[in-house]
Amino acid sequence: MLKEDNPLVTENMGLVHLCARRFVGRGIDYEDMVQAGSLGLVKAARNFDPGRGLRFSTYAVPVILGEIRRLFRDGGAMRVSRGLRELAQQAQRISEGLEAGLGRAPTVGEIADKLGVTPQRAALALGALRRPMSLTGGEEGEQLEIPVEASEEQTAERLTLYAIIERMEVKDRELIRCRYFKGMTQAKTAEELGMTQVQVSRREKKLLAYMRQEFGDG
Repeated sequence: MLKEDNPLVTENMGLVHLCARRFVGRGIDYEDMVQAGSLGLVKAARNFDPGRGLRFSTYAVPVILGEIRRLFRDGGAMRVSRGLRELAQQAQRISEGLEAGLGRAPTVGEIADKLGVTPQRAALALGALRRPMSLTGGEEGEQLEIPVEASEEQTAERLTLYAIIERMEVKDRELIRCRYFKGMTQAKTAEELGMTQVQVSRREKKLLAYMRQEFGDG
């Protein structure tokens, strides 16, 4: 049984979406893949042993991918309870209401308090409704460029990196996308984002330090 204050589920729903995106266009509904992946995330969080010296994402990604692959083997029909669907709709309404009142996006914990459920349950409900951002900037949200032959550990590391970027503020994500996904110079990035080159340089250094810290802490 997960503790209510366990952050592993609530903070890693991005991994579920990133795993699911690897299979987009293969005949299974995206929402079904997210539900299957969410089950894998909960299982991984329940069984994770930090004493083994593994980063959580390295442990979780194979479990998440395994649940999604099982969905394909089983024919693709993922049953989602009516209760979870209704909870997801309630969570969406509450999220929109809180954002209007607070002037910012609410946390999962704030939404969970309003729903009267655990943060994990709220995260699963919200995860079923939310599609991930496109790091490559395509209107249709291209699949992540992770080689098919990549090992589970390499896949986990790449998805962890994407998940860290996904948690950034919009302008920071755009800066990273311009510099490292589109290969733009600092000068071009500054022009694109309405910043000076000096501002881009300073912000980029801070973001890279943040990413290294987050990746190391896993």
